[in-house]
Amino acid sequence: MEIRTAGDPADGHAGLAVEGRLDVRTAADARARLHQAVDSGAGDLVLDLSGLESWDATGLGVIMGTHRRAGRLGRRLVLRDVPPQLQRLLVATRLHRILAVEGMVIEPLGATLSGPLPGVQSVAAPLL
Repeated sequence: MEIRTAGDPADGHAGLAVEGRLDVRTAADARARLHQAVDSGAGDLVLDLSGLESWDATGLGVIMGTHRRAGRLGRRLVLRDVPPQLQRLLVATRLHRILAVEGMVIEPLGATLSGPLPGVQSVAAPLL
């Protein structure tokens, strides 16, 4: 697993690219890097997941923990270029309604929505 700086700092948002595996073996390092990025910045934290090859429940927990931490600090975690398999997982778990997701998200009935999903910009209640 590798996390590197990504995006254009001129747009006012911090960006990181997560590549490789995000699983139980890499979760501790990923959590530390992502939490450091949340704590040290301002505005949206954009995670480019286009290079994410595989993940497990622990990796998904790292993303959700980062989302909660960002929210507590008045920031927002934005997922960009989410791989189709992770998109399906986010829809199946309904996490696409909580997380800010850019790009295509496949709905359970086969329809696809382009762009940010309605209602994902704000969170009514944090996950515990």
